[in-house]
Amino acid sequence: MRRRRLQYPSMSAKLEIALHEVSVRRAGRWVLREISLQLRGGERWALIGANGAGKTQLLKLLATDVWPTPSGRESVSYRAGRRRIDRRRAKRALAYLGAERQDKYVRYAWDLCVSDLIATGIHGTDLLLRPVTATERGRVKAMMRACSLTALAGRGFLSLSYGQKRLALLARALAARPAWLLLDELYNGLDPRYRARIDAILDAARRRGQSWVVAAHRTADVPQGTTHWMELDGGRIRSRKRVASADLARLAEEQPQRPMRLPARKPGKILLRLEHADLYVEYRAVLRGLNWVLRVGEHWAIFGANGAGKSSFLKLIYGDLSPAAGGRIERHGIAPGEPIAAWKQRVGLVSPELQADYAADVAAGVRVLELVASGRYASIGLVDAPTPQDLRAAKRWLDKHHHHAGEAALADLPVEET
Repeated sequence: MRRRRLQYPSMSAKLEIALHEVSVRRAGRWVLREISLQLRGGERWALIGANGAGKTQLLKLLATDVWPTPSGRESVSYRAGRRRIDRRRAKRALAYLGAERQDKYVRYAWDLCVSDLIATGIHGTDLLLRPVTATERGRVKAMMRACSLTALAGRGFLSLSYGQKRLALLARALAARPAWLLLDELYNGLDPRYRARIDAILDAARRRGQSWVVAAHRTADVPQGTTHWMELDGGRIRSRKRVASADLARLAEEQPQRPMRLPARKPGKILLRLEHADLYVEYRAVLRGLNWVLRVGEHWAIFGANGAGKSSFLKLIYGDLSPAAGGRIERHGIAPGEPIAAWKQRVGLVSPELQADYAADVAAGVRVLELVASGRYASIGLVDAPTPQDLRAAKRWLDKHHHHAGEAALADLPVEET
């Protein structure tokens, strides 16, 4: 079968970004220290570093969403050719895409259809504040064809799978015809099929001269066609270089770790049972005829492509979703009619959507210690002040994290800074 070549509109004029001795201090700690960097149009950078190295803060700094802490020595400048341009105009030529943008639409329940979502990229707004013109609608349709999203044009963003959301947001960013794409952990949570689709989209953009900075903590998440390499550690640039053929070979050879083999166990008592369960989300069938038993001591891995229903399955187990009439779910120790909160206090759920739900705590400046303590109540934030027992339990688990991760103590930091 002949592969269709992806087509894009021409990119914005080449934009050069220069940082000189830039530092950023947040919540009493330095997240970036003395960053000097020059990015030229046509370059494509990989920004590598561990979690907490400062990658996201540097991307936000480049995107003009974060401004340097004044020192008297720092400078940030944007140039198009010989002409210097101001921060406001430069922002229109920069497209930032990270988990926070995806979370924002989920958090505020902004359920735009995919075509309107992509149009907001042209307008440079989160929501449509004016009608889409005929010319803009043509650009949107071209971008949907290029990203194989035409069939989803009328679907609500919130009804999409995780991979579909990421693809739609990438199309939104490209529709703006940015000089620079600033991509934060773009491949996180994507299956091989969606990774390949995004690889093809970025390769088409590269052929048309697109510049980018892609942050990643794994070398396997660096797109082919990247020209430069920069490593961050503790908020400082530790190394930078042009990408050589040996580096590209390293990316291709990196393999995932083999799964750990667990010893066989005798069957334990049943914790949860699903019988003939159908699950519908936004009136769409997500799971059909599900029969499954979870026993004490078992450890399950759920595999499947983006859109297969993995997240919905976890929400069903947790209690955020319920099976349709005709199906049954039994939870050990929870009688029919008993509030689901009693079950949730026995189950720990971690997901990207849960992270988005803590936006109110972020805005309120809630400390990490209180956020962790709220897990004892399966709540988003705390209704009442935490008890001494709550704080001791939270600190115990934070100390374990600090010991294993080798990071600075987190308990007294605001949620936003971690």
